[in-house]
Amino acid sequence: QVQLVESGGGLVQAGGSLRLSCAASRSIFSINVMGWYRQPPGKQRELVAGMTSGGSTNYADSVKGRFTISRDNAKNTVYLQMNSLKPEDTAVYYCNALLLSLPNRNYWGQGTQVTVSS
Repeated sequence: QVQLVESGGGLVQAGGSLRLSCAASRSIFSINVMGWYRQPPGKQRELVAGMTSGGSTNYADSVKGRFTISRDNAKNTVYLQMNSLKPEDTAVYYCNALLLSLPNRNYWGQGTQVTVSS
């Protein structure tokens, strides 16, 4: 079982930056994939960025070059640095932990709102 708590959301002007944090209730060292998803108003949840336990990362095309995912295993925390924010980045951002097992286990945080004004 993994509890995830996001923080760092808020209101920011276009072009600004925010850093989201996701604190886990246990060590994330062995969690296979930590990721950030978002759900814009009226739309489906989508992957923003992911990072494997080995350090490999992947990003949605819409955020490449602007967002950076990182993890601090000592603090059991994953971050999402968001730069050059755009109004279309407005969404509820969710932290996700994926444990590859039989069956796979997915854990979600409660979400944090990010609003980018134009």
